[in-house]
Amino acid sequence: MCFHLRSYPCFLSLLFLWTAVFWFSTAWGFGQLPSGPAPTSNLNLKAPIDRWDEAIPLGNGLTGGLLWGDDHRLKLSLDRGDLWDPRLPDTWGKDGWDYSRLRKLVAEGKHKELRDKLRAPSLTSPYPTKIPAGRLEIDLEPSRRVKVFELDLATATGRVKLDEGAVEVFFSATEPVALLRLPGKTPRCRVLAPASVEKLGYPPATFGHDGPAQWFVQPAHGDLRYAVVLRTQPAGEMTEMAIAITSTADGPDPVALGRQRTAAALEQGYTALLRPHKTWWKQFWDRSAVAVPDADIQRHYDLVQYFYGAASRRGAPPMPLQGVWTADADRLPPWRGDYHNDLNTQLTYWAYLTSGRFEQGASFIDFMWKLLPRHRRHAREFFGTSGAAVPGVMMLAGDPIGAGYHYGLSPTMGAWVAHAFYQHWRYTMDEEFLNQRAYPYCEAIAQCLEALLEPDANGQLKLPLSTSPEAHESKPEAWLTPNSNFDLALMRWLFGALVEMAEARGDFTAAAHWRDLLGRLEPLAVEGPNGPLKLSPDEPLTFTHRHHSHLLAIHPLGLLNVEGTPRDRKIIDASLEQLGTLGTQRWCGYSFAWLACLAARSDKPEMARENLRLFVDAFISRNGFHLNGDQSGKGYSGFTYRPFTLEGNFAAGQAVHEMLLQSWGGTVRVFPAVPAVWQNVAFRDLRAEGAFAVSAERRAGKTTLVRIRAEHGGQVRLRDPFGGKPVAWNDPDVKRRGDDYLCKLPKGKTLEGRASEE
Repeated sequence: MCFHLRSYPCFLSLLFLWTAVFWFSTAWGFGQLPSGPAPTSNLNLKAPIDRWDEAIPLGNGLTGGLLWGDDHRLKLSLDRGDLWDPRLPDTWGKDGWDYSRLRKLVAEGKHKELRDKLRAPSLTSPYPTKIPAGRLEIDLEPSRRVKVFELDLATATGRVKLDEGAVEVFFSATEPVALLRLPGKTPRCRVLAPASVEKLGYPPATFGHDGPAQWFVQPAHGDLRYAVVLRTQPAGEMTEMAIAITSTADGPDPVALGRQRTAAALEQGYTALLRPHKTWWKQFWDRSAVAVPDADIQRHYDLVQYFYGAASRRGAPPMPLQGVWTADADRLPPWRGDYHNDLNTQLTYWAYLTSGRFEQGASFIDFMWKLLPRHRRHAREFFGTSGAAVPGVMMLAGDPIGAGYHYGLSPTMGAWVAHAFYQHWRYTMDEEFLNQRAYPYCEAIAQCLEALLEPDANGQLKLPLSTSPEAHESKPEAWLTPNSNFDLALMRWLFGALVEMAEARGDFTAAAHWRDLLGRLEPLAVEGPNGPLKLSPDEPLTFTHRHHSHLLAIHPLGLLNVEGTPRDRKIIDASLEQLGTLGTQRWCGYSFAWLACLAARSDKPEMARENLRLFVDAFISRNGFHLNGDQSGKGYSGFTYRPFTLEGNFAAGQAVHEMLLQSWGGTVRVFPAVPAVWQNVAFRDLRAEGAFAVSAERRAGKTTLVRIRAEHGGQVRLRDPFGGKPVAWNDPDVKRRGDDYLCKLPKGKTLEGRASEE
């Protein structure tokens, strides 16, 4: 399988490469990894920035900003995660539409009626949609000229270097405001309402000002109104500004609240508010650290971790397609800025677990748990079952959106969301979470699926309708012969996970029930005796396809793995080889990032690195945003458009984790897929299943030190990362069993192994 690489000719990339070489020439280990990313990971973009999707991204979980502009005018595009228009087109979900009617029309071949009813309204109606908040524009003095835009990742601070002085911006991690500091007297500035909301039929915004404060109020759908309030004040030879984005979700008078918040912020002052902000971000970066000798991959990995801190925070909505950086281009966001549960939300929240950023991941877990009653109603009203069903394409309120109705109305999407609940339990080993959330959520999804499954002539359970997300787009062929490998893999995983969770709870009756259901599902569909995996029992993959939906059993579900039977490995190898044979012309950026994960999980480190490098080289904007299409001009994909979505970034971050640390199947694997050129690598406090914090270092291509801290307590099984060398352990109870080391670690205990230097 061959994917091409592109060179990095620019001076900045050479600087990053030199820094990485210097870094690793010292052979530092994880003990010397700094708290926070190195300065070489900071964004440093030459002015002007004339596109919003190349801007400096800032945020505090609920609100976000994009800093950009030209020589004399700065722009700060503003967003807030809970600003949504929740209306559905009049025809969607009306007139008794339910699953039985859907089945009937599919069986009768009435695909035009299906499209007219389910898809057409989503193409013509501007809502439901995420909506942007607005923009701040600042006209600099004619004598000041913008030179460079920067993002300091360690402190989450944006900086605009001028020919004299600098402008600084941060979205406070501890207060619901953004702060700016500019040199000189108060410049001419204004807050602008988003022009794109005119497409939603809203009345024009109303503007006001009072001394140092100015604002607008934008009426939206129903009772929703939101305001952007700006207050300025002189501070010696500087000017300070505070911005608040408020809405009727905060209180009945958004303007009064915004004025109160900005006044309080400026009373404390920029410097005073910056201190707790920096403290929050230091604690964020202290959770874990990674150092790899690919400068571009290191820089992107650090940026992805920053995205978690800036765009995902417990108590705020989780990241939709664009996070808290909704498009500022006088149009509504691509794909409505919604929640796609056929891939996007899952990939977006892959990488928080291994990096130990559980508070960021809890945003998604809390959100889906809160929506469980709504999704129980969806199961009852649409599918006619008990349990819960998650829409494949969803608005903030949890309601289904008609786009992509084949997979958008598939009941297995909830199983992929359930995987996040299961993984959160496995990485934290929180028994309360298992009992109160993980098991109940997975059980609810499984109950809906169980009610829908019907035995065939051989007694094997099949769904009435089956799809593989985005395969055949919205054509009639998208209805696959049940069960597609996508649906089957998710059901096999879910029932198996419920067996494990039920047994952990001591409920062996429930475990037996789920085990029986699992035993009545057919094996995965495979071409010939040894693969590759098919789309469905009677359809092989014969076309280049961006969504690796048929390979879900390999990654992330791990039903097929290279430590299984020889046939399992052959199926995996054949499946990945087939992707190369079919080519990448219909791939998006996330396809390459996901393939890097698949390759790392499949013991193919060179393929993993190659696709990861290709992703960061060809599919991201200069500010790091994943732009979906190929921006390199090298022909890696036939998609050359540039809609921005975040899931590709996070999949790439997870690929780094998969190369450095894996822990599926109850075994911790250190450096399981490190390419040959990564001779010196280190990481600190990455998390493994079983609630273990793992640190390790690799020098001259050999693992020299591993440290494992038990955050819950239990037996750790470590696959030998030392290549059979003698190991000095700090615990005399470490036992060798085949290729593994075993040791029981009580909570808080640290196990350390150091390879012999002989």
